[in-house]
Amino acid sequence: MTITAGQVVSLHYTLKNTAGEILDSSEGESPLDYLHGAQNIVPGLEKALEGKKIGDKISVTVSPEEGYGLRQDDLQETMPLSNFEDPSEVSVGLEFEVEVNDNVEIATVVAIEDESVLLDFNHPLAGKVLCFDVSVEAIRAATDEEKEHGHVHDEDGHGHEH
Repeated sequence: MTITAGQVVSLHYTLKNTAGEILDSSEGESPLDYLHGAQNIVPGLEKALEGKKIGDKISVTVSPEEGYGLRQDDLQETMPLSNFEDPSEVSVGLEFEVEVNDNVEIATVVAIEDESVLLDFNHPLAGKVLCFDVSVEAIRAATDEEKEHGHVHDEDGHGHEH
């Protein structure tokens, strides 16, 4: 069986930057499961995995355009420090999740000035070249429900919170 759209793929991965520093890895954890063809992973990695089979190991370098996109200056916003539950906990570099139009976005505190906080809504890896080492662990047909929902469900039939 080879990887094609509509299949659930399990893979182990290590993500590094161009300096070789590890940014993320599934090592020591369960493999990452994703629905191929549903844009669950960055496009450059998904393209590189097309047609691969169980046991294949690949290394792929993904450009920002095929990864988390280029940085966009218009994705920064200033908000009052008083909007935070505990303003004393807010510091430059703090990342947190914000719900925006039914989507969860990652915001990073870029600067704190007086009583204002400058937030950056670019993905933390936007504008960066990504280097993936991947091994394909398993491939299976997705269920109709997974295809309809556009993502993998766990053993309980849930892949998201209701």
